[in-house]
Amino acid sequence: MRPACGTIRFGLRLATLSLVMVAGTAPTPAAEPATTPTEPAAGLCVVTYNLRFASPTGPNAWPIRRPLVVEAIRRLDPDVMGTQEGLYQQLRELASDLPDYDWIGLGRDGGSRGEFMAVFYRRSRLEPMAFDHFWLSDTPDRIGSATWGNRNRRMVTWVQFLDRTTGQKFYLWNTHLDHEVQAAREKGAALIRERVATLKDGLPVVLVGDFNAAAGGNPAYDILTRDGFFTDTWLMAGEREGENLGTFNGFEKVPVGGPRIDWILVRGRAEVARVRIDAWQKEGRFPSDHFPVAAWLRLVAGP
Repeated sequence: MRPACGTIRFGLRLATLSLVMVAGTAPTPAAEPATTPTEPAAGLCVVTYNLRFASPTGPNAWPIRRPLVVEAIRRLDPDVMGTQEGLYQQLRELASDLPDYDWIGLGRDGGSRGEFMAVFYRRSRLEPMAFDHFWLSDTPDRIGSATWGNRNRRMVTWVQFLDRTTGQKFYLWNTHLDHEVQAAREKGAALIRERVATLKDGLPVVLVGDFNAAAGGNPAYDILTRDGFFTDTWLMAGEREGENLGTFNGFEKVPVGGPRIDWILVRGRAEVARVRIDAWQKEGRFPSDHFPVAAWLRLVAGP
C-alpha cells in the first residue's frame, strides 16, 4: 500500500480558455514500483517530467518507450505530475496505461494541436476545482501566440485542486520555457512571476516544468527565485537523491555534474522531506531524454 501524500493550496485569476480532460480506461501491465515512498502521512508527491514527444520511428520511438515511461512514473507514484512535450494521442495512451489518473491540458497550438503542458493527477485524492492556460508572449491570452523571437510556442497550464485527504486546495502550475532564445526564457519567467503575484489569497503555489535553464546559473531562475518569491524545493529538501546529476540525458548517458534544468519551485509555507532526480533506466534504455524530478512536500495555507 502507498502512504497518503500531502497538501497544497493557492488561487489565481486568468482568462478562461479550452480544456482537454481524459480518463484512462484500459490499463497496460507494467512492473511493480521498485521503490516505495516512505514520506509522512499527508505528504504530497509532486513530479515534473518531460516525456519527449512521440516520435513514431527510430530507436527512441514512442511505441518502444511507452512501457518504460509508464514504469518510471509508477516507480515514483506521484499524486500530481506536470508533463512537457506530450502530444495528444501520446497523452491519451499514457492515461490509458495509468488508470488511477486523469489529466488536464491544451495543445500549445490550440485544441489538440502541438505539445501539451499536461497535468496528471490521482483522481482518488485530488479533485480539480479550476484550470486555465496562457501563452508566454506579449499577448498571453491569445491562443498560440509567440512574440519574443522563439520559434516554438510556449505556455503555462495551471490547475486548482482540492485535496480530499486534507480538505485543502492548491494550484499546480506547469510550463516549458524556450530552448533557444534566452530573452524568451527571461520574459517567460517574468510573466509567470507577474501572474502569480496577482494572487491575493495567500495560498501556496507550486511551479514545475522544463525551464531549459540551469538552476542557480541562469537569469530565468533568478527572476523566479529573487527575493524569495519562489523557493527551489531541491534546496529545501531534507534528503536529496541524484545530488550531482543533470536532468537532460539526451538518450545517451547519465549527465554527472548537471545541469539541473527541470525544477519544482514552491511559493508559500512548505516542508520538503525529499527530492529525487530519478535516473532509472532499463537494460541501458532511457524512458525519455529527460529524467523525472520528484519532491515529497507538505504545504500549509496561510502566512
